[in-house]
Amino acid sequence: MKRCCFLSMDDMAGYVSDDDLAIGPLDPLGWEVETISWRDAAADWDRFDLVVLRTTWDYQEHPTEFLETLAQVDRSSARLENSLEIVRWNLDKRYLRDLEQRGVRIVPTIWDAKYTSNSFDAWLAQLATDELIIKPTVSATAQNTFRLRRFDPEIADVFAERAFMVQPFLTTIVEEGEYSLFFFNGELSHAILKAPKAGDFRVQEEHGGLISEHEPDEKLVEAARKAIGAVDQSLLYARVDLVRDSEDEFALMELELIEPALYLRMNAHAPQRFAAAIDALFK
Repeated sequence: MKRCCFLSMDDMAGYVSDDDLAIGPLDPLGWEVETISWRDAAADWDRFDLVVLRTTWDYQEHPTEFLETLAQVDRSSARLENSLEIVRWNLDKRYLRDLEQRGVRIVPTIWDAKYTSNSFDAWLAQLATDELIIKPTVSATAQNTFRLRRFDPEIADVFAERAFMVQPFLTTIVEEGEYSLFFFNGELSHAILKAPKAGDFRVQEEHGGLISEHEPDEKLVEAARKAIGAVDQSLLYARVDLVRDSEDEFALMELELIEPALYLRMNAHAPQRFAAAIDALFK
């Protein structure tokens, strides 16, 4: 039997994960799967043929330590997926700036700014909007993400020593939702539509987001493939988050290559596809 580690976190309370759905399909392919927290100092990575980053949803709290753990995995005999190089690049959302330079359409974004009252007014004018989204460049599950119409001095401390990004709030998030397309080894597996609960703008399940399976049209798939194609490495998995912008085009919100929820439960064939993608790495 080949041995696979699904890398997770110490405490999954309050989170929704369905990675276990892939364990059954991996068994007849000759794989034994074990789930281990990335914080487990006693873990012996040499016991595994493959370590797959999965529900490490607290890494943003200690990114340096997280990368140190992944470097240990990378130095072991185990194969790390996605690769350490990809993780280092994808960990900071400034990767979106790289993708934009490669021709990928992203939500208009202001980078490397300072959070002040004067800056806030300038951002509204520059982005031609009356409402902003401000969030850290290193974050997960919408932590410290704010939707603001005016400068709020109470959150100044949040961004005093933390890099952040500024974007216009797109009303399509609440009117239509955000699309996520899932690719395994570069092949489209399935797609979902994520919509916020009434009165909210966050689409994550941890914040009450509503999830439904979606059949993507050609335009949506093309936008997702363009984002994937702008990455110069093979990827075991990728989640492409897209939103319709004011010009009726799909703009990239996130290209999730570290620990995206894969929503395997939303498609009957997704668990088997993910298992087959894992097994194909060793063919």
